[in-house]
Amino acid sequence: MSDPLRPSGTALVVQRETGTAQMRLDLARRLVAEALGTAFLIIAVIGSGIMASRLSPDDVGLQLLENAAATAGALIGLILMFGAVSGAHFNPAVTLVDWLIGSTCTRDAGLYVIVQTIGGCIGTIVANLMFSLPAVAWSTKSRSSGALWLSEVVATVGLLLVIHGCVRSGRASAVPFAVGAWIGGAYWFTSSTSFANPAVTVARMLSNTFAGIAPSSAPMFILMQLIGAGIAFGLIRFLYPNDASETGDRR
Repeated sequence: MSDPLRPSGTALVVQRETGTAQMRLDLARRLVAEALGTAFLIIAVIGSGIMASRLSPDDVGLQLLENAAATAGALIGLILMFGAVSGAHFNPAVTLVDWLIGSTCTRDAGLYVIVQTIGGCIGTIVANLMFSLPAVAWSTKSRSSGALWLSEVVATVGLLLVIHGCVRSGRASAVPFAVGAWIGGAYWFTSSTSFANPAVTVARMLSNTFAGIAPSSAPMFILMQLIGAGIAFGLIRFLYPNDASETGDRR
């Protein structure tokens, strides 16, 4: 017997919460889109961080502005590029919330997370090589404090509310721009510079550059991002109910 809260992968191809997936493609194509999208995203994050530190070596604020602008712009382009293919998650926290809501089956969600993480790591290697750095260089940049951890919760909750707020209010076409704007802004108003993405966090361990994170710091960042995803799931169900069971209407 099928579970209505966990529909099959085939039934879900037309129900992507984050993007639109209008093309209704098979799983293999969607996985390639997720891997490519996450790879390009981390190339933008790492590559712009390296370029910013070289162009503005004495101005950290300008470095952050350059890094944020490049990341926000790349996100908009990538979601426009792959949203119709896979839903443009590029983020295990986004996939986790889709799975909790029931719009992604367990198999697809697990595979999405795997390819997102692999794609992110490949993206880091490419970014390092583009700037004549070692393909893999473990970051020594420690990011460990209560303020940073709280920032990751806030950044992740906000990101997921932006996505689902747009989708559930009939403004899915605004998602690329809303996500880009949120991440670009969150670079500045969070002390952690808004990683908000477990796959990106793992990938950023592999680059000892401006955007890197030490392996010892990554687990708490990922835990806070998952906590943020859990909080966001509850808020999404409460603020944007889409059926009687969610509104409490038992008539």
